[in-house]
Amino acid sequence: MMKMSRRNLLRGCSAAAMTLAVDPSLAVAQTVLPDAFIEQLIARMSLEEKAGQLSIYSDPLRFEGAQINPKTAEQSAKQLHASILKGELTGLFNGVGASSARDLQKLAVEQSPHKIPLIFAGDIIHGMKTIFPIPVGEAASFNPTLAERTARAAAMEASAKGLHWTFAPMVDVARDERWGRVSEGAGEDPYLGAQMARARVKGFQGRNLRDEDTVLACPKHFAAYGGVEGGRDYNTVDIPDTTLRATFLPPFEAAFRQGALTTMSSFNDIAGVPATGNAYLLTDILRGEWGFKGLVVSDYTSEEEMILHGYAADGPDAVVKALSAGCDISMQSGLYYKHIPDLVRQGRLPLRVVDEAVRRVLRVKQAIGLFDNPYRSMDPKREASDIRRPETVALAREAARKSIVLLKNEQDLLPLKKSASVALIGPAIHDKADLPGPWAVFPDVERHVTFAEGFRSALGAQGRLFTARGADYEARLPGGVEQALAAAQSAEVIVLVVGESSEMSGEAQSRTDIGVPAPQLELAEALAKLAKPMVVLLRHGRALALTGAVRDAPAIMATWFLGSETGNAVADLVFGDFAPEARLPVSFPQVSGQEPYFYDHRNTGRPQLTDDKAYKSRYREVTNEALYPFGHGLSYSKVRYSATAVSEAGPSPALRAKGSVRVSAQVENLGARPCVEVAQLYIRQLTASVTQPVRQLKGFQRLSLAPGETRRVEFTIDAEMLAFPHPDHRTYAEPSAILAVIGPSAASGEPVKLAF
Repeated sequence: MMKMSRRNLLRGCSAAAMTLAVDPSLAVAQTVLPDAFIEQLIARMSLEEKAGQLSIYSDPLRFEGAQINPKTAEQSAKQLHASILKGELTGLFNGVGASSARDLQKLAVEQSPHKIPLIFAGDIIHGMKTIFPIPVGEAASFNPTLAERTARAAAMEASAKGLHWTFAPMVDVARDERWGRVSEGAGEDPYLGAQMARARVKGFQGRNLRDEDTVLACPKHFAAYGGVEGGRDYNTVDIPDTTLRATFLPPFEAAFRQGALTTMSSFNDIAGVPATGNAYLLTDILRGEWGFKGLVVSDYTSEEEMILHGYAADGPDAVVKALSAGCDISMQSGLYYKHIPDLVRQGRLPLRVVDEAVRRVLRVKQAIGLFDNPYRSMDPKREASDIRRPETVALAREAARKSIVLLKNEQDLLPLKKSASVALIGPAIHDKADLPGPWAVFPDVERHVTFAEGFRSALGAQGRLFTARGADYEARLPGGVEQALAAAQSAEVIVLVVGESSEMSGEAQSRTDIGVPAPQLELAEALAKLAKPMVVLLRHGRALALTGAVRDAPAIMATWFLGSETGNAVADLVFGDFAPEARLPVSFPQVSGQEPYFYDHRNTGRPQLTDDKAYKSRYREVTNEALYPFGHGLSYSKVRYSATAVSEAGPSPALRAKGSVRVSAQVENLGARPCVEVAQLYIRQLTASVTQPVRQLKGFQRLSLAPGETRRVEFTIDAEMLAFPHPDHRTYAEPSAILAVIGPSAASGEPVKLAF
């Protein structure tokens, strides 16, 4: 038989190319090589080679970032080189470098038996070298176009460093702010989550996956990881199927419709079945209902963890259950490589199951052009020119600025004058290393801009800056409070930066108390006694429960973890060069004990509708309202909304099954400064066979308003918008009275009633 080269196959079969199943309206080119190429390749591979194509490991050879995973089943350099030469490794993750990637790829495509190229992956969650705001912070922008731009820039840098695949975006809807991984997603709302998921996939993957500046997106964690009980990481999820489909799956479906070709299984179980071995998720829904043609990779050792879940008896059993359920690649544990060959030979694992997984992996490698161009994204010249480009750094500053939420601004304390004397106080003000926030693996720390650096740059010639840490993040500093008081005594206004360190947020950082740590609260109380104007800047990866002097401060900003340009971006807003325009993607509770707290909850049979507290669904200590609701955010201007109106006349306009109704409101800028307002549409279905949330976000529009300007904002409501999942797994609308309201948050506005 004539030896078949990659080039010969391309020449002979180009007319038979097929396209993976994605939304046909997308511009993402995902043409793959002919079936003949894949099938003949699979037929020639040994079981060990197939098992290797289904195994990926962390890269100990080229790792240059922060340690983000536990050390498990690590491979030595000698082992990895041997695996590559034998064609028994699909790729590596979290190693970077264009030249070194080229060297490893050369081993695979020139010396391995079948010349199958490696794929290089990485955790590029919110930036490569240039770090953008954490995803939940960027979601506060309510600006999918911005998210697409930052993902595009991150892909540019990641691909310049030799990467093909990012384990992002994280699209889990987070319902409990105690969960540390709130920081990685888009918050508590499925609609906003879907918009951001779609935008980030589009940004990562660009217009053509074969372009050298693109990376494969990997929406994760499939599925419902954001519903873990008690907000405790890796915990169980126990939710009805209607909740799974209504709340947790929409961002995934949006990402796949945008063309994402990979996804990662989640650590959690659902109703007792771990996601990595869950055929209902990975086969019935993902591939059966949605027609997904890409690959599924396990989370870090998650297939092995099914043993401790009590779902698999041992390693071989875990392999059979994960692979049979539809998990194609084993990450890090090595179980697939270790057990697949013997399992097939023993008849415990059908060869067709293994071949189908290999087929999916090879087709994804085809889709990004690795067979045709194995050295794509491995150009040292690009690595030198495309990292921290000036426009990328400028985008990081813009994104950070547009992610900051002004929560409170009594008596228009903000913005501050550049001629003011300012005491900048808090544990983070000089801390470059902590600026990136959680899940920033490869940051260029030395070029990060601290709070102090940004403030010094922004202050005018007459302004003065006094600084003091005052406290550590979770511990008192000897003499710290005294030093902070001295700095504050010398200034006209205090700017206090408090909240979480990056080690308090992210994976494995669940918290029972989501307040500001006690040493920082003590610092705030001491400063408040000076009776000077005080601005509080929160640093955080989740909503916080604010108390005491922090909660009572006249001005409060939610600044999240903003990345490389933190100091410049915060100063841009504090000193008024720009106005805040972001909105909360998570609800701030009054106290930690309200968690899980989310605005789109269902009603009870005894809701507290009046001041009467007897025998109502409530806590004794607090009301059921948020301290700051989902969607809340102020500007440096005052905005007024008119009552929500409908296009049809009459008190109860009808919305027909195939028609639509337009609802609108007038939005007026009452202030003397321009502003950006985020008008939000919420609906409620008053009766349904499955009870519906008290409010659901169904649309938002960003309005740029000049001083004194009034603009009309309009949304269209149709039956598709009102459809919801039913127990029979179908999604459709039901006749019901509908309440619709346009306002600045989930807790605002008087709704108008529609009939459907």
